[in-house]
Amino acid sequence: MSRAALLLLADGRFPAGGHAHSGGVEAAVAHGSVHDTAGLETFCRGRLHTTGLTTAGLAAAAAAGHDPLLLDAAADARTPAPALRAVARRLGRQMMRAARATFPSAALEALAVARPRGAHQPIVLGLAARAAGLAPVDAAQAAAYENISGPATAAVRLLSLDPLSASGLLARLGPETDAVAQAAADAAHRAVTEGLDALPSASAPLSDITGEQHAAWAVRLFAS
Repeated sequence: MSRAALLLLADGRFPAGGHAHSGGVEAAVAHGSVHDTAGLETFCRGRLHTTGLTTAGLAAAAAAGHDPLLLDAAADARTPAPALRAVARRLGRQMMRAARATFPSAALEALAVARPRGAHQPIVLGLAARAAGLAPVDAAQAAAYENISGPATAAVRLLSLDPLSASGLLARLGPETDAVAQAAADAAHRAVTEGLDALPSASAPLSDITGEQHAAWAVRLFAS
């Protein structure tokens, strides 16, 4: 398919539920570590090179044809916080609905049957990219970009930031986003011979802790 398929998957308006999630920035705002555009850029850069790299690797591997059930188990192992595992599966379930309607494929149908409560979101994203005829690096690109565009968009609402400033920081992170996507795709290629341990497993312990705290809040603007 055309590049339009990649643009569609990376579009925040794709009906996969991402708009309801802040990617951890709501908790960061509450704790004071993000209070302006500079802090948001630091947050997004850190997220890109940790959870962004990890999820991009999983998406690339799914797009490359690796067993999605094994990838789903690998995603569990790379997501130590129970609250964030639940979020990943909830987003995966919502992504599955949109992907099956937009890019129907036997692989998506099989995963929906095997994981009726939801597979991890990057696995579903990778299968959707594969069904759309996209390459593993394309799936990685969509996953990496989503990992920073979601928090940037949420921070505009949380802090009343200038949307132009948020767009600017995403543009500045563009070269790093490309590099992360390529590294993730390279790892997915190595996994063919080295196994899934070759996939990135970068962690962000503070995000795991604040993710658990956020899940316990009685009042919050975003689901995560």
